[in-house]
Amino acid sequence: MERNTKIAIVSNVCLAVLLFVVGAVCFFPSGVSTAGKLSDRVYYSGNKSSKYVSLMFNVYWGTEHLPSILDTLDEYQVKATFFIGGSWADDHTETLREIVARGHELGNHGYFHKDQDTLSYKQNAEEIRLCGELCRRLTGFTPSLFAPPSGAYSENTVDAADALGYKVIMWSKDTIDWRDHDQTLIYDRATENCMGGDLILMHPTAETAKALPSVLEHYKQKDLRQVPVSVNISGIEKA
Repeated sequence: MERNTKIAIVSNVCLAVLLFVVGAVCFFPSGVSTAGKLSDRVYYSGNKSSKYVSLMFNVYWGTEHLPSILDTLDEYQVKATFFIGGSWADDHTETLREIVARGHELGNHGYFHKDQDTLSYKQNAEEIRLCGELCRRLTGFTPSLFAPPSGAYSENTVDAADALGYKVIMWSKDTIDWRDHDQTLIYDRATENCMGGDLILMHPTAETAKALPSVLEHYKQKDLRQVPVSVNISGIEKA
């Protein structure tokens, strides 16, 4: 009897474990990505075997500093990528067109600078779509790169971007110039241990505009070539 009781207990435990596993499979779809797998679908750097580096400017404000930044880029005869906020573009059409006229690349930075990781798939798609369509309508250029505001993204974000034909771009170096208005600090963060494939995040601030000539001079001395993000990531396949 005692032996039968033990067998029954073991059988019940095994059955409970089996039911738990089956329930987990049913209620948690196998298509859900882990954080690691999700990040594998996002670009944090470009071609590391190249001499390419890319300055990427996120633009929702700082319009008054863009002429100086554009002039410096012209002086060094290089092209950068400007990730444009849709609501900013709607209010600064001429500046947006000037960026394109000077041969720079436009990226999509969402329409209202929302935390995309908190949005549903549909809401993510709408933020991305509205900004992209506005850029195309105002400049004739259709962005193919999307930089999530504040670097916040989820599986919904990446899936929506992919469905709309966008590659999701993050960064390998962050100058944090929106917070630290220090020309020397911005220069250091943009150049320290810089190497091929780096994607360097910036914003149009007064101190960034002042630091930019020294940053580009450093890249030149290190035989690094400043290119748009799309050039830097070309040839890299993502899942």
